[in-house]
Amino acid sequence: MTTVEIRTKNMYPQLNKTEKKVADYILQNIDNIFRYPLAKLANLSGTSQGAWVRFCKSIGFDGMKDLKKSLFVELNETITENENPTPQLQFTDIKEHSTYISMAENVCFSSIQAIEATLKLFDEVMLSGIVDQIISAKAIRIFGVGASGLVADDLYYKLLRIGYNVSYCHDSHISLTYASTITAGDVAIFISYTGETKEILETLDIAKKNGATTLAITKYGKSSLAQSVDYVLYTSSPEIYKRSGAMSSRIAQLIIADILFTAIANRDYDNVTGMLESSYQATHSHRSDNS
Repeated sequence: MTTVEIRTKNMYPQLNKTEKKVADYILQNIDNIFRYPLAKLANLSGTSQGAWVRFCKSIGFDGMKDLKKSLFVELNETITENENPTPQLQFTDIKEHSTYISMAENVCFSSIQAIEATLKLFDEVMLSGIVDQIISAKAIRIFGVGASGLVADDLYYKLLRIGYNVSYCHDSHISLTYASTITAGDVAIFISYTGETKEILETLDIAKKNGATTLAITKYGKSSLAQSVDYVLYTSSPEIYKRSGAMSSRIAQLIIADILFTAIANRDYDNVTGMLESSYQATHSHRSDNS
């Protein structure tokens, strides 16, 4: 799946009626983008040239030329992959699997697709700015609830291991305390797949008022969270059914958290290498085989 398609699917619920008609046409006729001029595409989709331009901007491109450029580069890079396509998945509800192997394949391949789609949304410049802020921060506060809380917990332990002044707690009242005591010079990291979780938005509002630098790890789109923070790292996931729970979306968030941690450790390696060795030695003796 191309970046254009990934962005289109993630942004679809937030598009207006006319832009959704453009989105529907693109998702069903992606090859026609290079086959016809803009006027013809507008006619075929039952919209206008202006609607196409607005759609391009809604999903993060400067215009039609920018979208075509991105799509052209990506299609050329993946031409060999198309010769050996990955299995086509149907993201059905849990109870609709007829065999355990089909269930296992769908879970595994959906996670793979989430990782690949998230990588296509990766912004190196954004990550570099975030890393600078975290390394120079006086304190780091992480916020996440539910399944996103598991990702927050994982990132918390990783940063703790390399000696950073970091805090996280599942309890929402403690999170409010962390947000209310945060100050300028601190970094607040908010993890939410939808970007609309009430508890997260409440703590974000408090942290912003206290002058903290804010970062979000959330799905691609114009969510309340994404539009309110200083920095954002986007994830993408094929997960669409409520009863399936946070499966591939959690994997996508963990990947971004791991990328963030690795980038911090890489940039601050001279300072963290001793911490990594110390934490390893401290836990090494607790292994039963001491290996």
